[in-house]
Parts: sequence; structure tokens; C-alpha cells
Amino acid sequence: MELQFSIIIPVYNRPNEIDELLQSIAKQRNKSNIEIVVIDDGSEKKSDLIVEEFQELLSIKYFYKENSGAGDSRNYGMRKASGDYFIILDSDCILPDNYLSEVENALDNKFTDAYGGADAAHVNFTTTQKAINYSMTSLLTTGGIRGSEKTRNKFQLRSFNMGISKEAFIKTKGFSKQHFGEDIDLTFKLWDNNYETQFIPKAFVYHKRRSTWQQFFNQTFNFGAARPILNNMHPSSSKITFWFPSLFIIGLVLAILFSLFGNNLLIIFYGIYFSAVFVDAIYKNRCLGEACFTSIQTGLYAIIATLVQFLGYGLGFLRSIFRLNILNTTKEDSFPEMFS
Repeated sequence: MELQFSIIIPVYNRPNEIDELLQSIAKQRNKSNIEIVVIDDGSEKKSDLIVEEFQELLSIKYFYKENSGAGDSRNYGMRKASGDYFIILDSDCILPDNYLSEVENALDNKFTDAYGGADAAHVNFTTTQKAINYSMTSLLTTGGIRGSEKTRNKFQLRSFNMGISKEAFIKTKGFSKQHFGEDIDLTFKLWDNNYETQFIPKAFVYHKRRSTWQQFFNQTFNFGAARPILNNMHPSSSKITFWFPSLFIIGLVLAILFSLFGNNLLIIFYGIYFSAVFVDAIYKNRCLGEACFTSIQTGLYAIIATLVQFLGYGLGFLRSIFRLNILNTTKEDSFPEMFS
């Protein structure tokens, strides 16, 4: 039986971004069995006029609701959707024209009640966006956990690019109301209910992520702060690797201090590491067709992005560990932004 897909897109004050995403959906090679559900989450800058421009090109619904967060808005959209399989995208994504075909082919070949896809940097992204994308996806920075053979059939979903069947949504009740880590929480609820997930490497999106260093720091800080709470909620998810960003930053501080007293061993190690990031980022962006100077700039920015990512995640992680395990506060008090 052919799946009927509903693409669920929460949006908050980003009409320009939703315009680009809808344009990319309109260019899909096969969209005959697709509807789009846009949920405007209490935006001051509404997206209704943008959506209206696509009414003749796409089967599209628009709902405006009070602000309650992205996870709750996705649940709202799935309840309003008519499909039997939901594709969930962030509004700051752009789809390659074969995205929907790749999802259909993968689910035809091996059906699972949920899937996740990768993200990539578009050639037209800013240098900062490309560097941030590199730091979030590179083997040298995140260990290549996205799409490795080890995780392919046990993939932890990310809400910017994922899918879930209607049956699994009803059974798990979808996303919880927490504002960070709700996609990982949903993954464990799916597994607890014996639903399979899979990684579809060819179903990637161009994900803009954050456009400034401050925004990226805030995002990674929240990711890090959410992780110990998720570990407490789902003890089997806890891994020693989650400590690596914190240890990396502590080690860097020690390396700088030791070098001031003439011991350069650690600082040399960090120099080699950042040199590898620089060269790898240049190579990866060379593949995006960049000029030599621009690729070098992206390589330099990738070092900054890596530092910001590790610093943000590491500090957020340590804050939650301190509040949960030393102060013995509740998860709501440890990270009120997650549950407000």
C-alpha cells in the first residue's frame, strides 16, 4: 500500500525561511501523495501570506495557535494531518529535489515506524553556517555518530529531519512538552514500545542551523544541559562519550596553563587537532565548489565553531550535572528553560 505522507512544519517568526522550504517542496520530483501542514506557533511575524502563495502548487494547510513550543506544535500538526506517515522538518531547512523519493524508496525497501535523515551545508550558506554545519556533523567533532553503520539501525531521531508513522505517534503520544531533547526522548519512547528506527543517509536536508556564534553557543549549551536530564529519564542512554566536550574544554584550559610554565605537550596536541579540523573543513567545503580563499576562511571558522560547540555543550552539561547530582535539585529546577 502506498504511504500517504504529511509534512509537519512548526514555524515561529520565520516567514522568509518557510518560504524557502516550501519552494524546495514544490520542486520535489514526486509529491503526488504529499500534504503539508504548517503550524504557526504564536508568531508575531505570521507566515499565513507566504503559505497562501503555495495553495495552487501544493496541498497545504495552515494553522495559527498560541505559543507552546516546537514539540507541542508538531503534535498539534500531526493531529490535524490526514496522512498515515508524518515527515517532520524544521522551518530553517531546504530539501534537495530527490528528498521525498529517497524517503519513499527507503521505506519501501525496509519499513520502519520512524526514520531520521542527515543534514548538509548548501553552497549558498554563509561561511559561519557552513562552519557550524561542519562542527555538528564531522567525524573529528562529533565522532561521526550520524549515519555510521553502528547507529544506522538504532538511530536517535533529530526533529529537524525525521519521520514517524501515525500508529507510532498515537501509541507514544508524540513529543513531550520539554523544549530541549524532546526528539531524543521520543526515540526512547519508540524503542520502549518496540518500534524500530532507521537512518536514511540519502534523505538529507540543507539545514541552516544558527547564523551567529552567540546563537550557536546558546543552542549547544542547551543541548549539553539537556543531556544529563535525558540520561536520568532514560538511564540506558547514558554514555561516557557525553563527557568528552567538558573534558576537552578542561584539557584546553590546562594545556594553556601548562604552556605558561614551559610544558607544551598538551598545547601541541590541541594544535595538531585544530590543524586537522582546519584541513578537513577546507576539503569538505572544496567539495561544495568554493573558491580557495573562501574554503580557507571556512576552515578557520570551523576551528571557532568547534570551540564554541565544545564550550557550549561542555558548560551546559557540567551545569546540569552539578545541579542534579551535587545540589540534588529536580530536573525542572536544574533546567527550568527545558520545562517552562
